[in-house]
Amino acid sequence: MTSVPEHAVKAWIRGFGVAVPRGATAPSPDGVAAAAHDLTGPLVVKAYGPGLVHKSDAGAVRLGLGSPQAARDAAAEMRAALAARGVPPDGFLVEEQAAPGVEVIVGAVRDPAFGPVLLVGLGGVWTEVLGDTALRLCPVTEADARAMLDELRGAALLRGSRGRPGVDRDALVRVMLAVGSPGGIVDRLGDGFTDFELNPVICSRHGAVAVDARLLGTDTLPTGCRPAHRRRPRTVPGFDRLFAPRGVAVVGASTKRPGFGNMFLGFYKAAGYRGKLLAVHPAAGEIDGVPCVPSLADAAPDVDYALVAVPAPRCADVVRQAAGIPFVQVMSGGFRETGAAGLEADLLAAAREAGVRLLGPNCMGVYAPAGGQTFLGGEPGRPGRIALVSQSGGLAGEVIRVGERRGLAFSKVATVGNSADVTPAELLRYLAADADTAVIGLYLEDPRDGRGLFETLREVGKPVVALVGGRSRQGRTAAASHTGGMIGDARVWSALAAQTGTALVTGQDDLIGALDFLDLHAARDVGPGRDVLVVGPSGGAAVLAADVFDAAGLDLAALPGEAEAALRALGLGAGSSLANPLELPVGPQADPDLVRGAVTAILADRPFTDVVAHVNVQSFVTFGTGADPLLAYARRLGALQEEQPGTRVTLVLRNSECAPPGVEDDVRRIARGAGIPVYRGMEAAAAAVAAGKTFSARSRHGTA
Repeated sequence: MTSVPEHAVKAWIRGFGVAVPRGATAPSPDGVAAAAHDLTGPLVVKAYGPGLVHKSDAGAVRLGLGSPQAARDAAAEMRAALAARGVPPDGFLVEEQAAPGVEVIVGAVRDPAFGPVLLVGLGGVWTEVLGDTALRLCPVTEADARAMLDELRGAALLRGSRGRPGVDRDALVRVMLAVGSPGGIVDRLGDGFTDFELNPVICSRHGAVAVDARLLGTDTLPTGCRPAHRRRPRTVPGFDRLFAPRGVAVVGASTKRPGFGNMFLGFYKAAGYRGKLLAVHPAAGEIDGVPCVPSLADAAPDVDYALVAVPAPRCADVVRQAAGIPFVQVMSGGFRETGAAGLEADLLAAAREAGVRLLGPNCMGVYAPAGGQTFLGGEPGRPGRIALVSQSGGLAGEVIRVGERRGLAFSKVATVGNSADVTPAELLRYLAADADTAVIGLYLEDPRDGRGLFETLREVGKPVVALVGGRSRQGRTAAASHTGGMIGDARVWSALAAQTGTALVTGQDDLIGALDFLDLHAARDVGPGRDVLVVGPSGGAAVLAADVFDAAGLDLAALPGEAEAALRALGLGAGSSLANPLELPVGPQADPDLVRGAVTAILADRPFTDVVAHVNVQSFVTFGTGADPLLAYARRLGALQEEQPGTRVTLVLRNSECAPPGVEDDVRRIARGAGIPVYRGMEAAAAAVAAGKTFSARSRHGTA
C-alpha cells in the first residue's frame, strides 16, 4: 500500500497546529549523529521506507537513546537487521523523545458507505488490545470531539485518577479538530487517502504531542489550500407522482400462470385505485379484468408508475421501453444481492437510457393511502402523518399492518431494496419537505449514498427514527445477501445518530413504538433533559421499571420535597418514603383519578417532561367486575394529558393479553384519542420515550 514517510506527514500537519517532536532526517546511520546534534535527549530513531508502515512490529524504532552517537549506533544495527529481512530502509528519522503521558490515538479511515470517519481512543499498544475507541463522521464539531472523549471507557485516565493529574483535554480536542473539522487534515486530503493515523498522541497536563503519524493510500501530500468542507447543494426531489400516480402499469401478469404481477393487479383493485390501471402483455386484451397494452412503450401518457415483476435477466429490456413514465419499480430479485452486480449495472443503464427513475430492484414498491399506492392486500388504512423508507419490503409491510392495528396512520411508505438509483437520502429529503408527513422512519442495511444520508439527516427538521439491519458480524453477512450492502464498521450508525439527532432503535417493535410516540408527542413543547416519572402499582414491577429506564439512559429523578405534603394529603406514602418510581394503588377498586391527582401535585413543583403510567391489566380482570374501571382509568389519564400539555404521558398495559377480547383496543382508542401512546411492556415504552428525548434535544440544541 502506498504511503507518505512519517517525517513528511509530520512537517505537513504542523501547518494545522498539531504539535510534533523536534527532529531531523538522515539518509544513512552515519548522518544520524549529525542530524541529532541540536536535539535534546533522550532520543528516538526510526527507520522509514517501503514496507515499514508498522515500524514497531518491524523493529524499526529505538527509544531512550542518550546521545547522538548512541542514535547513530542504533540506526546502524537497525539497518543491518532490516536488510537481513529484505526491507532496507530509505533513511532514518531522529527525534527528541516526548515526555510520558496518556497515549491516545487520533485517526481517520474511509468507511465504504459514509466516507471519512474520525476515531479517537486509547493509543499505543492499547488500541488493538482494548479497542476503546469512539467514532464520528467527518466533519466534526468541538461538541462532537468532547462527546467522543466522554464515551471512552478510559475517559478517567484523561480526567485524572488514582492521584494522577488529568491531561490537557483542550489540547487533545484541538488535535481532533485539526484532523476532522471543516478545512482540517481529512478535508484537505479529500479522496487522497484510505487511512490517516496519529498514534500515539501523548497527552499530559502540558499539552498533546503527536509522536507518530501515518498516511496510507497516497504517496503525495496536498499542495496549496483546498476550500473548507462544503455540503453538497441539495434540492428537494420531485416524488409527488411516485406516491400519487395518475396511472399504474404492471408488467409480469400472466393469463396462464398467475404470479406476482397478477397479485399486484389484485392489490390495486382491492384498494379501490382510482387512476388508470393497465397490465402489460404482448398478446392479451385483458388480464383479471384489467385492460392490457403490448409494452410499456404503449402505456398511456398519464401512466406515472410502472411495476416490473419479470425474471431479472429481462428487466433491463422492459425498463428501456418505459420512456415517458417517470417512475419504474423493479420488484424482481436476482441482482447485486445475489452477486449479479453486472446485471444491476445494466438495469441502471437502461433506466438512464429511458430517462426514468428506478425504484429497487428487489423491492415491493410504494404504499400511500391518500395517493392510491399499495403493495399490500386488502383495504388501505386511513391517511396519516407517518412516513417510512425501508430497504426491506417485508418488514415495511409488517410495520404498516401492525402499526395500523395499533392505531398508527401512514402518509407515504417507500421500499427501495438495493437502491440502485433512488436512494434513501433522496426520499428522506423529499419527506422532510412533505406537508403531509410529520414523522419519518427508516429501515436501512446499505444506504448506498451514506454521505448524502448523513448530510440530509443533519438538516431534517422532523423527528427521524432509524432501525438498522446488519450491525452485528452475522447481521452484516445477512444484509449482504439481502440488499447486497456491506457497512465497514457498525459503530458508524451510532455516530451518525449522535451527530444528527436521529433516534436509533434495535427492533421492529421499537421502531413502531417510537413512530407512535413521536406522532402523538413530537409537537409538544417539552423541556430538555432525560427525566422520567414512572407511576403505577407496587411490587417488583416498579423495581424492574427502574432497571429498564436506567438501561435506556433515562433518569428517574427524585421527587421534589415540596410535593410530599400534597401526596400524603392524597393518602399516599403512609409510613414509607415517596420515591420515583412512585407506587400507587392502581386497580379495579382504586380511585381512577388517583394517578392524575398525584402526578398533578408532583408537576406543580417539578415539571417532568415525561410521565409513564403503568397498570397490571391482569389485576383489573381478576379482581374487577368488567372493563369499566380500566376504561375509566384511561379516560382520567387522557384528562391529565389535556391539563398538562408540556408533559408527555405514556401508558403501559402490562399483561394486556389477560384482557377480554376488544378491551385492549378500547383502551388504545381512548388513550390515543387523548394523544397518549400505549405499550405492552416497559422495554417498548422506554425505547419510545428515549426516541422522544432524542428529538427534544435536537429541537432545543440543533445538530452539528
